[in-house]
Amino acid sequence: MRYRKLGNTNTDVSVICLGTMTFGEQNSEKDGFEQMDYAIDRGVNFIDTAEMYAVPTRAETYGKTEEIVGNWIKSKKNRDKVILATKIASKSNGLSWVREGGKKLSFNKKNINAAIDASLKRLKTDYVDLYQLHWPERNVPKFGVMDFEYDPNDNEWTAIEEVLENLNQLIDQGKVRYIGVSNETPWGLMKFMQVAKEKNLPVMVSIQNVYNLVNRVFDIANSEVSLRENCGLLAYSPLAGGRLSGKYLNDQNPKNSRYTLFASIFERHRTPRGEVAISKYVNLANKYNIAPSTFANAFVNDRPFVTSNIIGATTMDQLKENIDSIDIKFSDEILREIEDIHLADPNPCV
Repeated sequence: MRYRKLGNTNTDVSVICLGTMTFGEQNSEKDGFEQMDYAIDRGVNFIDTAEMYAVPTRAETYGKTEEIVGNWIKSKKNRDKVILATKIASKSNGLSWVREGGKKLSFNKKNINAAIDASLKRLKTDYVDLYQLHWPERNVPKFGVMDFEYDPNDNEWTAIEEVLENLNQLIDQGKVRYIGVSNETPWGLMKFMQVAKEKNLPVMVSIQNVYNLVNRVFDIANSEVSLRENCGLLAYSPLAGGRLSGKYLNDQNPKNSRYTLFASIFERHRTPRGEVAISKYVNLANKYNIAPSTFANAFVNDRPFVTSNIIGATTMDQLKENIDSIDIKFSDEILREIEDIHLADPNPCV
């Protein structure tokens, strides 16, 4: 395994991070334990979860993923060996079952305190290493939307200084070590950095956004902010929801897979243009005798702005292939071929 510093901290996190959003829905607690055991044995020390998981989100499974991770930590007694990250949900048209309800899920003091206390209880720990804002309160393009639509009436969101003050309180209380953002824009990340420096408040050490071979929107502007502000990317959906494994090509619908079970929810990476690009990347991986999923993850692992690549799996074979990507180093020739495919149709999925 390889490790990198988490932002401006002295904390080393594995380049492979274990994502857990399937725990409690597609994966049982037993499955989750097996995945975490194997990941730790392979040198992974970074586990990412969220209060709203499992996915797809519903009232019956709210918080279930954190509970499974917490039960594992309790049974293994290994809290000091794990860098644990979770997230607080924000305003949403859904999530009516989360605290005050979807429309009222702000980052005010009341919500942040309630969210962290509930997460800590489920995780069976008294602190998390990284606490992330799952998505902005502001109206921003996210979850498959690319264009920013300005709404002059979109002004009912917690001021950034207030958010940082609320998070700083959690740090002072010892409940949180570091803070990060997720699904954030370049403007949002820079404002957090600016206010933190001006007001002597904690800085964001990471940004968790989507990044993969068919969605490299992060390259356009966020990458510069990430590098210059020392706020590395925690890349999620490195396989575009599993599509870069090639298992969905030619209209295949593998049993118990995400796009088979939840077709109406996960449309983000299923596009006609995307399928063409995915086919090209799968063929390229096969040309070099690399499993397509390993190939796709290996690309993400070595991007200069990436701190850690958040992998997810529903089977142990998938998990092994994903972690195996840590041993792959692309030649200049392979990187040129990847770039040729990318430039032929940049970002066919968002």
